[in-house]
Amino acid sequence: MNLFTYGTLMCEDIMRHVAGCLPVSVTATLNDYRRCRINGEEYPAIIHQKGFSVQGILYLDIPADAWVRLDNFEGKMYDRKSVRLECRDFVGMMAETYVFNSQFTGMLVDAEWSYEEFLGSGKKKFEAGYSGFGALAV
Repeated sequence: MNLFTYGTLMCEDIMRHVAGCLPVSVTATLNDYRRCRINGEEYPAIIHQKGFSVQGILYLDIPADAWVRLDNFEGKMYDRKSVRLECRDFVGMMAETYVFNSQFTGMLVDAEWSYEEFLGSGKKKFEAGYSGFGALAV
């Protein structure tokens, strides 16, 4: 199975740490989803919303043991779902991605999350404080 990432896992060093590997990757687009900020957090969420699209990284052929680590890292605020992507080399490529659980939508901010801002000012805070890293040892 493949994994579409749209936030912190687009960083190769974070992906390697979380998944325990760094699979081959390509850029991809997920249509009819919107990437949003989460109040007080450095990481984003995606929600299904017609007319929007999310640019991200598609990691190919994720090993089975990495999925356990990824699920633990993402935690209860996200549900893993199958989605169809658009890529330069693949039309209709299927992948798993982590969609924000609807019971937490009150935490969303009506603003786009920026990967560039994350790299500039949020990454260090995220790596120092995100509880999902502690779940990797489970």
